[in-house]
Amino acid sequence: MPSFRSLVLLPLVFATSLVLAGTARTDVLVYGGVPCGIISAVAAAREGAAVTLVEPTRHIGGLSTSGLNTAETEHMLKWTFGGLALEFYQRLGKAYGTSGPEFYFESSVAEMVYQEMLKEAGVKVLLGARLNKVTRDAARIRSITLSDGSEVAAKVYVDASYEGDLMAGAGVSSTFGREAKAEFGEEAAGVRFDTTVRHAATVDEKGALLPGISGWARDLKEGDAHPGTMNYNFRLTFANDAAVKAPIPQPAHYDRHRYALLENWLRGMQARKEAVKLSDLLDFYPRRHGKFEVNNKQAAIFSLGHFGGQFGWPGGSYEERTKIFADHWDYTLGLLKFLAEDEGVPPNVRAEMKAWGLHKDEFQDNGNLPYQLYVREARRMRGAYVVRQQDVQEERRKPDAIGISSHFIDCHHVQRLALSPAEFINEGRIWRTCAAYQIPYRAITPKAGECTNLLVPGAASFTHVAFCTYRLESVWMIAGHAAGAAAAMAAKSDKEVQQIDLPALQTRLREQKQVVDFIPGEPERWTDIHKDTGGVKEF
Repeated sequence: MPSFRSLVLLPLVFATSLVLAGTARTDVLVYGGVPCGIISAVAAAREGAAVTLVEPTRHIGGLSTSGLNTAETEHMLKWTFGGLALEFYQRLGKAYGTSGPEFYFESSVAEMVYQEMLKEAGVKVLLGARLNKVTRDAARIRSITLSDGSEVAAKVYVDASYEGDLMAGAGVSSTFGREAKAEFGEEAAGVRFDTTVRHAATVDEKGALLPGISGWARDLKEGDAHPGTMNYNFRLTFANDAAVKAPIPQPAHYDRHRYALLENWLRGMQARKEAVKLSDLLDFYPRRHGKFEVNNKQAAIFSLGHFGGQFGWPGGSYEERTKIFADHWDYTLGLLKFLAEDEGVPPNVRAEMKAWGLHKDEFQDNGNLPYQLYVREARRMRGAYVVRQQDVQEERRKPDAIGISSHFIDCHHVQRLALSPAEFINEGRIWRTCAAYQIPYRAITPKAGECTNLLVPGAASFTHVAFCTYRLESVWMIAGHAAGAAAAMAAKSDKEVQQIDLPALQTRLREQKQVVDFIPGEPERWTDIHKDTGGVKEF
């Protein structure tokens, strides 16, 4: 079974990478070879900048090459896609031999397309080295030191990572978790109790809470701030055809007691003669070539999301994240083992689970398991402007726009809370239809007094609620395009990122087909197309 350490620390180098000895110098350094970072690097290189992209793992592409195989267009307005993000999906279409963009794809094909884009742009790519230290001169980053001992100095830095580690290392203000309703006047902020009460024993014979339950609901108050982010999970690629199916490995450490709450719920369902299917617990999305993308099911009683297991990740050390990563694998593979083998699971569910395996054509160098954990949300910068719920729903036009998002406000559950020894509720979910809104340049720039040569399109300056519309790989690529173009502009002009010629940046982005402006006649809200919510229940 893979470990976070093996994925993060191996000093492997991509074919076009720069082997660093001593201090290497470049115009733009991008940290994080996730989709946002790849597009940032390509955009900057196409503007003539020398660019180095650093990715701590052995593979580029983040979740788009680790099992998350959709652009999420089913919850977005497609006219908002443009620039290099749309080019990526168009290149996928070309790879599949279709005439237009492909918004559903395979991890291996996405990785191939990203590699082509980086190679064509001449980006130097370093794999398998993580950030160890950031060296500053006043409000400027002078250089970064990597885990292989190498040092890289750049004129401008871009932190595209999910965790915002470069930003944090540079001393830029950030936060994680959920703001209180009162902090920004956001109606959906803070602790959010589900209205559906779940019935199952929540304590063991000694009265201790069962695994998977974070605490008692009585100890929290609706709308208060909370440090927990939405849950994480692995986005697995399954197959049920024996010709392409590989066995699901055993967990390194299996503890049946971790699934006692699920067993209690299943027992209650059987007692009430209510049928349960595997699809009540896991979401299966069909893809090409017999592949099924498997995800956490938001409405499920128990699913791939490891509720509470994510709590230490955002600000954790690499050693702490290593343990959390391994624990998520134990939870995930243990759950699949429990569903396939345990006598506490209804026979029909066991039979369904046994029919599935991993797809043998994906992640072949990693035991057919995805490379990265789905870190939906970690740190968020407190930058020059904080995008709020009001900005993504009503106050949607911004003079410093660099792109447009239109995704739903989509937050998976954060935790599970006991109401009594026999009842519990899930907590944290938000699911709201939304509107197109302009992403302001100020949301990817730190405060000028904190750092003047850093852009943060990944862990951008959003509240938790607003970030739920931003945390999509497709939207991150839109922001990454703008960040890359801005970084090249700042490097060329020797200006602070807060002081670049913003109208010139916007003009350049428009020339590159980035959608910066609202388009007359195009729908601004999802409900402009679907006059009702199409059966989508909002929370």
